[in-house]
Amino acid sequence: MTNQFFNHIDTFSGLFEHALLTELEANSMLIEVKNGNTMLNVGQTIKAIPLLVKGTIKVSRINEEGQELLLYYVKEGESCAMTFNCCMLSKTSEIKGTAEEDSVLLCLPTIKMDEWMIKYPSWKKYVMTTILNRFTEIIKCVDEVAFKKMDERLINYLKEKSNISGSSLINLTHQQIGDELGTNRVVISRLLKKLENDKKLLIYNKQIKLLKDF
Repeated sequence: MTNQFFNHIDTFSGLFEHALLTELEANSMLIEVKNGNTMLNVGQTIKAIPLLVKGTIKVSRINEEGQELLLYYVKEGESCAMTFNCCMLSKTSEIKGTAEEDSVLLCLPTIKMDEWMIKYPSWKKYVMTTILNRFTEIIKCVDEVAFKKMDERLINYLKEKSNISGSSLINLTHQQIGDELGTNRVVISRLLKKLENDKKLLIYNKQIKLLKDF
């Protein structure tokens, strides 16, 4: 094993007991996903359990018309609750997973899912905590759609994007933002223009800069 592989395993050293880390090392393989690439699509059979060691993965839902709605982000040290559910129930994916930045994942054979749930308390806790956290985030998403106005949702969305990237520059078109928020480009352009007039941000070609007072 390379030092790089050991470093990736070490991401989970505070979560899993030593014996599980040893099994993780023996059974996992590293997968790199480039920014913007899709790692999982709707209807795809899940052949491995992904644990994210570097980067950010956007998880979204696609409706029958092809519209995409952002559900949540998977960050370093986390995994996707939807993949856990699909593995346990032997179902195909109902979500789309896209790399928000260059990302690295440890991928485990799905057969280990049930085995480790019985064998390792830390794995069971990790899985159940992941499912609970994602369920909470999906409820938050539903609340945003049902109870908040689009301008509030847009502000929260831009803040989240900035927090994830660690930058005040957001490299997205108005159309891309509209797609993720389940609305059209015209609505997003109008709301962004209002925020620019209020001196909260600056609008460039395919880029938005959040100002200090945002």
